Amino acid sequence: EIRAFVPEQYWVVTADLSTKGGSASGGKSVKKSEQFTATCVEEPKSQADADAIVKRALAGSWIVKGVEESEASRAPRAPFSTSTLQQVASTRLGFSPSRTMRIAQKLYEAGYITYMRTDSTNLAKDAQAAILARVRIEYGENYAQPRVFKTKAKGAQEAHEAIRPTDPTKRNLGHNEEQKKLYALIRARALASQMADAKLARTKLMTTIESGDIPDFTATGSRVLFDGWLKADTAARGEDVELPRVMVNEPLTLVAAESEGKETQPPARYSEAGLVKELEKRGIGRPSTYASIIKTIDDRGYVEKQGRTLIPTPTGDVVSTFIENNFGEYISDTFTAEMENELDEIAEGKRTYEKTLADFYKPFVKAIKSKAKIEKITNMGDAPQEFPCPLCDGPMVYKLSKTGRFMSCARFPDCLGARKEDGSIIEAPKDIGEACPQCKDGKLHIREGRFGTFIACSNYPKCKFVKKDPEEEARAKTGVACPICVAEGRKNGEMVERRGRFGPFFSCSNYPDCKLAIKARPTGNICTLCGSLMMLGTKTIPERCSSKTCPMHNPHKMDKASKGDAF
Repeated sequence: EIRAFVPEQYWVVTADLSTKGGSASGGKSVKKSEQFTATCVEEPKSQADADAIVKRALAGSWIVKGVEESEASRAPRAPFSTSTLQQVASTRLGFSPSRTMRIAQKLYEAGYITYMRTDSTNLAKDAQAAILARVRIEYGENYAQPRVFKTKAKGAQEAHEAIRPTDPTKRNLGHNEEQKKLYALIRARALASQMADAKLARTKLMTTIESGDIPDFTATGSRVLFDGWLKADTAARGEDVELPRVMVNEPLTLVAAESEGKETQPPARYSEAGLVKELEKRGIGRPSTYASIIKTIDDRGYVEKQGRTLIPTPTGDVVSTFIENNFGEYISDTFTAEMENELDEIAEGKRTYEKTLADFYKPFVKAIKSKAKIEKITNMGDAPQEFPCPLCDGPMVYKLSKTGRFMSCARFPDCLGARKEDGSIIEAPKDIGEACPQCKDGKLHIREGRFGTFIACSNYPKCKFVKKDPEEEARAKTGVACPICVAEGRKNGEMVERRGRFGPFFSCSNYPDCKLAIKARPTGNICTLCGSLMMLGTKTIPERCSSKTCPMHNPHKMDKASKGDAF
């Protein structure tokens, strides 16, 4: 679904408004607290439409069209089960599921928390009473509210109670910093689960120009009236966004209006926390196996981590395709759930393990034997029909090489036609008319690799001689000297284009002695704020600093901040 996603452009139009003073042309200043930003309810599909709205917004007289105010309640979440502990520890603390379980094991062994492998959200009655008593002491009687939570996990056994501190009076337990952080998270969640709802005031302002010939603009805000359980679990609170008090038809001053082009995004990939949540939702695995499942697919190279996101690798694609095509019945959600139910029945004495094993093993062995002569799989399915073989015009299939996925003619090896994943043609190796200096009898060919062209021996893999393609090297040069090499007295340091796992980037030619690397092509200028290289930006920001910590990396944010300070 993600790979097939085609992004669509849209524009977000915003207006900075004030209840008094100020003007788009820089007139009388206004207090920052009286300003707010409203967003157009419609998202134009073209720059021209967005510009038209901005033009009318700048020329019109703004008023408040409507005000909606309401009160809302936020109830606390249940105490932690294994899966929810892994999810929250991942999002708040950046811990992987396996790391979370390793730390929780130490806390359990020290007697600081209850058993950490559980699918229950229930508390023992004496534990609930102790937590309520602690809430009353720390926060007051009006914060305490007894609660019983229903476990939502599919197929939950509830053999143990929820994860909680064994002594809620202890605030700071753990032998090192990571243990203390996880303990604090568990304690805060347990206390919050027995506290009153938080009360919020929510406001929605609708604004427009008096002529009404542009779509409405809206702004939303909220503030806490009574913090309730948020007093214990402060990380769940978020920031208050307060809007000025206004009346319907009250005039407003436009401070600025602008549009920003964006693209629709594909469905989000799983993070480790999201995958744990999905496993629990589908009834796959148990609290004791969530962390090991994720660790296994990572260790075997089926996924790779980019930040907290899990990205399937070509190896993972091949394994998944092979198993789905040949052993689909054994990896379905229903098979896993049925197997879990059968294991539960064995534990309850309702079924024997001998019969259960025989019912599974006999057909499984038969299925394996029937697939024993399958050739080593490299075929990953049919390629799109819009990409025929460039040599014979026949159909193509996806295949896997060491450098990733590509399209190969279905008639291979009779036809050697090939394309990259994006559909561009992979040229056949070109003979440069030189003998291999290493094996002597091979010929040197120009080949196309994952990271660009290179020169290699025709006897590969017997001979592994490789050298850089001179034309590729020349194209990669930028003519911009590496500032670090210049400062440290190293010679010939030049920023050159390279290709990595995540696309092109620019780094010093003296690597690995110099490890300077930037994301975009350097302009040759030096940042006046931090001394780093400047690099190409976007249409609206043609040049920006290459250092992510420098304000000039995002100069538009500096401009907005300076405009806000002016008022």
